[in-house]
Amino acid sequence: MTAYIEDAGDRLIVWNGNAAKRGAITPEYYGAIQQACTQAKDRRVRAVIITSQGDFFCAGGDLNALQERRSLSEEGRQQKIEILHDVIRAIRACDVPVIAAVKGGAAGAGASIALACDFIVAEAGCKFTAAYVKAGLVPDGGLTASLARMIPRPLAMEMCVLARPVTAERMEGLGAINVTCPLDQVLAEANALADAVAIGPRNAQGRIRAMVAQAYDQSEAAQLDVERDAMAHAAGADEAAEGIAAFLGKRKPEYGT
Repeated sequence: MTAYIEDAGDRLIVWNGNAAKRGAITPEYYGAIQQACTQAKDRRVRAVIITSQGDFFCAGGDLNALQERRSLSEEGRQQKIEILHDVIRAIRACDVPVIAAVKGGAAGAGASIALACDFIVAEAGCKFTAAYVKAGLVPDGGLTASLARMIPRPLAMEMCVLARPVTAERMEGLGAINVTCPLDQVLAEANALADAVAIGPRNAQGRIRAMVAQAYDQSEAAQLDVERDAMAHAAGADEAAEGIAAFLGKRKPEYGT
């Protein structure tokens, strides 16, 4: 089994089980991520964690498969790439925060998947690599979009044009990673983030995810309208009634599901 979903109550954990090949991408892995993001519509689910059984998060795609795809038409190759892009879309559209728990490192499409997540926990010393250019290729899986949002352009160019790996510590220093920690603490730190998410207001969190995603792609004027509409809706909702009452009553809010 190269991938599976663990149902951990208020969170779903997607396990990349392809440890023998450093977590290289398989159809089962893609399917597990998409399935988990779909299952997250269940209101009991508050977070999705993506991690690996082995000591490497995901080594990306298989160059042998890319070599075979050269015989396809360009349209045929586009269709293959869309399979990955559908996974990225599923992560972005998930109803709840998605957390990457990165062991060892993430390369190619593996880096695309990790950096598409809302929160990232990474093993200290692990590396994020976009070495496509070494094979005369270019990034996919939304990697350039993620990097443009997360790190300065010179470092993005260093990663993509020069194919230089970037350490988790360097990414953390730029605010692109939430936590770096020893290997044996990676999943615990990811679960701690999921715990923090789980006590918050689910509907408001979902709206915030969507608002932040929109903010990168539109003008400040348009975003002000988005915030106005979202805030007006939130202020009349049950979560706000509980949150405001708890604050005024000097107690912890109980949002339930």
